[in-house]
Amino acid sequence: MEPGRPTPRTAPAVSFSGAVRTYGAVRAVDGVDLTIARGETVALLGRNGAGKSTAIALLLGLCAPDAGRVELFGGPPEAAVRAGRVGAMLQEARAVPRVTVGELVAFVAGRYPAPLPVDRVLRLAGVAGLAGRRVDRLSGGQAQRVRFAVALAGDPDLLVLDEPTAALDVEARHAFWQSMGAYARRGSTVLFSTHHLEEAEAHADRILVVDRGRIVADGTGAQLRRAAGGGRVSVDLAGRPAAGLDLLPGVRALEIRGDRAHLRTEDSDATVLALAELGAIRGLEVAPASLDDAFLALTAHAPVERR
Repeated sequence: MEPGRPTPRTAPAVSFSGAVRTYGAVRAVDGVDLTIARGETVALLGRNGAGKSTAIALLLGLCAPDAGRVELFGGPPEAAVRAGRVGAMLQEARAVPRVTVGELVAFVAGRYPAPLPVDRVLRLAGVAGLAGRRVDRLSGGQAQRVRFAVALAGDPDLLVLDEPTAALDVEARHAFWQSMGAYARRGSTVLFSTHHLEEAEAHADRILVVDRGRIVADGTGAQLRRAAGGGRVSVDLAGRPAAGLDLLPGVRALEIRGDRAHLRTEDSDATVLALAELGAIRGLEVAPASLDDAFLALTAHAPVERR
């Protein structure tokens, strides 16, 4: 073991060190450094194609980094997966024909050294009522919850969820997050990817914003808002030109929608005072920066297509 490196017992659940994964000329994961402590619930937030799924593939050992290192619990991902310490719910999955939900979960649980009881898995995933139903005859939302049950079956230390609510309606999404929260409270580490801002803020201890294969921000929702600037100020232009508004104190970005100017500012008070001096406060509205503002500010460059 290298001097100074943590032992497997003290190592973080997830560690990326300068990880790179390329597909031709595209750097799907571009020099990522990341540590996730045991027991944390972390969201990977980004547009489609930002690199989230490739990062998850590296984490699960489904592909190897071209450079850098990826470790789970202080060792290679393959070792953690073989030991039954990792459960995963991926976007791409095919229904198993002529098998019931209960049979499928029992089969998967039997492959792990210390699985959860099947009835408990079904309850945790909210599919106890589907135990006798064939997997290939489920609705999209039901099938998604069954995939969650399969991910839980081995009682993993690390649960990895790739866009877990993609096929769920509002009620099913609410039930899913209740189930996921109950599992996380048992002390397990959870990493989930999403492009839903509200899901990331509501259900994660940390949000990692991913853009063009890099982590461009790491923090809570409040911390990301502060990174985006202090707030939003908007006024009616009332026919006057917008030229120069982007140069006012505190202003970091200006957007014109119809006859209204929207300014993202790191100092709302200074911006409002400057607008007042110009006599440009008609229809004035001031609001704190939203998580949407933060996300747009942090991923302002045009997205690059990624696998």
